[in-house]
Amino acid sequence: MKRLVIGILAHVDAGKTTLSEAMLYESGSIRKLGRVDHGDAFLDTDAMERERGITIFSKQARFSYEDMEVTLLDTPGHVDFSAEMERTLQVLDYGILVINGADGVQAHTRTLWKLLERYGVPVFLFVNKMDRPGTDSTALLKDLRENLDGGCIDFSDRTSEDFAESIAVCEEEVLEQFLQSGRVEDETIGRLVIERKVFPCFFGSALRLQGVTDLLSGICLFAQKPVCSTDFGARVFKITRDEQGNRLTWLKVTGGSLRVREEIAGEKISQIRLYSGDKYETVAEAGAGCVCAVTGPGETYPGEGLGAEPGAELPILEPVLTYRVVLPDDVDAAMMLPKLRLLEEEEPQLHLLWDERLKEIQVRIMGEVQLEVLGRLVGERFGVAVTFTQGSVVYKETIAETVVGVGHFEPLRHYAEVHLLLEPGEPGSGITFATACREEVLSRNWQRLIISQLEEKEHRGVLLGAPLTDIKITLLSGRSHIKHTEGGDFGQAAFRAVRQGLMEAGNVILEPYYAFRLTVPEKLLGRAMTDIERRCGSFELPQIENGTAVLTGTAPVASMRDYQKEVTAYTRGLGVLSCTLKGYLPCHNAEEVLEASSYDPESDLENPSGSVFCAHGAGFVVPWDEVKTYAHVEVEEPENLSSREDSRQGQEREAAGAGGTYETDMQESGKDLRDNPLSGIRASMRNPASQNGDRVLGTEEIDRILAQATHANKRAEDAPRKGIYRRRDKVSVPAPSAVTYHPPAKQEEFLLIDGYNVIFAWEELKNIAEVSLDGARGKLLDILCDYQAFRGCHLMVVFDAYRIQGHATEILDYHNIRVVYTKEAQTADQFIEKFAHENSKKYRMTVATSDGLEQIIIRGQGCSLLSSRDLLLEVERQKERLREEFLR
Repeated sequence: MKRLVIGILAHVDAGKTTLSEAMLYESGSIRKLGRVDHGDAFLDTDAMERERGITIFSKQARFSYEDMEVTLLDTPGHVDFSAEMERTLQVLDYGILVINGADGVQAHTRTLWKLLERYGVPVFLFVNKMDRPGTDSTALLKDLRENLDGGCIDFSDRTSEDFAESIAVCEEEVLEQFLQSGRVEDETIGRLVIERKVFPCFFGSALRLQGVTDLLSGICLFAQKPVCSTDFGARVFKITRDEQGNRLTWLKVTGGSLRVREEIAGEKISQIRLYSGDKYETVAEAGAGCVCAVTGPGETYPGEGLGAEPGAELPILEPVLTYRVVLPDDVDAAMMLPKLRLLEEEEPQLHLLWDERLKEIQVRIMGEVQLEVLGRLVGERFGVAVTFTQGSVVYKETIAETVVGVGHFEPLRHYAEVHLLLEPGEPGSGITFATACREEVLSRNWQRLIISQLEEKEHRGVLLGAPLTDIKITLLSGRSHIKHTEGGDFGQAAFRAVRQGLMEAGNVILEPYYAFRLTVPEKLLGRAMTDIERRCGSFELPQIENGTAVLTGTAPVASMRDYQKEVTAYTRGLGVLSCTLKGYLPCHNAEEVLEASSYDPESDLENPSGSVFCAHGAGFVVPWDEVKTYAHVEVEEPENLSSREDSRQGQEREAAGAGGTYETDMQESGKDLRDNPLSGIRASMRNPASQNGDRVLGTEEIDRILAQATHANKRAEDAPRKGIYRRRDKVSVPAPSAVTYHPPAKQEEFLLIDGYNVIFAWEELKNIAEVSLDGARGKLLDILCDYQAFRGCHLMVVFDAYRIQGHATEILDYHNIRVVYTKEAQTADQFIEKFAHENSKKYRMTVATSDGLEQIIIRGQGCSLLSSRDLLLEVERQKERLREEFLR
């Protein structure tokens, strides 16, 4: 008895669940045929599935047929639930791809085919609904060969000589045997099937039980028994919870066996369940090839390999829409987040984001159907009625030219410098890493540490703060200190090197694109073509047959949203729009997207672009555009690095990160980067340039940075598991053109100081204030006069006078600085916030205060921030510089 795990995949409405029902019926596993449209299908166990008539959650059923024991996995067909389907592919021995005979190969069908190819799954094809008028098996077989693979062969009649010849031409060795003997053995066909050189095709109607027996017999005859190891191994592909709330880990045993009370991933198995539909039986042991759900483990995650089984690749289909979760007034978002994390655990592609500043939850999903299901799940599971705001697409960023980035991290008793080469990567490649650094420059251990820490971090672009993708990062050089360098120091230097390079590079905003197929009555073709052009899409020549026109092409996800409703309206229900995610391409309205964004890369404390250097026993921050001047290692320019290519080849290490996928054809009508001036948009077009001079790094900030660096490789408890890094298939497409960046003219600097906050933060002034507040004020103003003379910036000190009855705002010039006493009922905080809001675009505004609430508000105005303690350190450093210059 051979044990097989077989998955059924299809485009929505192809009849996938109906075929599953027919296979179960023909095998004798069920006595009555259910129907999707009647809501009584055996595998549609969820109420939402029965209401909508689609599969939302993958299900399994078990049956026996002749000499095989099959675990059948029914997967979702709707594109919104593609991630659920993709996870299932990791545990399949064979796949059955269902084709709608009335429609042929659809866009989503091609996506499924590529995924099956990517995961190396052998495929049987069943062309369904052949009872419909106008279906032609010959034309459909030609469609399959042209759009999927030339190895698609009709297995309806296996006795003819034409059949054997069609098999033989799939491999040269088999062709030689056929020419000698005139036949092809079944064992040979089975080998060709498992090697994905032959794809057996069957035609029929699942609803009428036509061709289903032929399909089952073909699988029984040509599917080979999987070879399993004797050592225990298993792969997790799904996490769910049962009606009692028990956590279920779904896995396939790939080798050895699994017993109750054994431990996996350090946790004991309490129960092994074999499901068929919504019912299950418990067993004491599960052998190789068995798909089961186990209770007990609480830390497993989809894609995890157990025992001898390695971890699986993460799904490549990623959510492209972001929505804000709107909760009832009496529900606290921070309290609701851990509950939603439980759903994220079950659906890893349901990305939950927590905005700490706004105290709100955001969710990334594939589409609106998934959003509706999410709302129902939250209501049923937690009793909370949630709604969602209008979503926005998930953008990504890449670069259009090669640059060298430099990062330095040298607070007191720490030291590291890293130089990285940033190059535009292959479209769809994500982020790849390599090293071209000689070991005499930086030891191999340090090089490995730098690469591993770069791999662990999710890097952000500098235009929108969107995820970075399609970029190759190569370690060029670096420097350590024999006494002061620690592992986290190199992480901080490497992260800053990436950001410094991005700030210099020409950057490109990417957005997701759909591949669409639009079917409308012929008389409405003009309207459809106009709509697609208006939505910034492109299409091929329309195909017209029997009064129906078909348009295929690509268009931005952002512009195609809600178009299905419009199609239904103007075609009176006769139009059909099918969309499948194609990948990420240059944004069609990059300037609008950039203007709508409030992201400021120089205010992103989690991703600093400047570097930390040390002088006179104190660390100070050097802006990104001055880092290379301060660098301790000579900076190589990209054009001088070609001679090092050979030495880099032998050391290259690649591991792909998060990113979308491209197809080979970029948008030609106005989308080529060389013709698109938006491709070189720099974040500094909107954001002010870096501030002149050096900012002293306070001890609080150093502690925060080092705390992050210490645990840089540790996964947060509430963060989803990542599995191993994805390795992308590289696709050849035109590379983005390099864009020359011209730094903008620097604005004048304006320093705003909260006077009393500084007085009571500086120990010397605080002591004077206890005796005389006027004396402390005067001392502060004298100190700041000297400081301003050295810095040459505009400087304003604001003092509270709001308690003085009838006092009006008073602005005085004190030597070379300006002093403000606020009016009655106005605090210094309020004055500073208003002044910063009104002048932040005119000046590079920095506010010196240690008031926590004011710091948050000031950050929201796009201003730089300096704590009172940092201001004191900078004043002292400027005094030291003045003494040194005087003594020369």
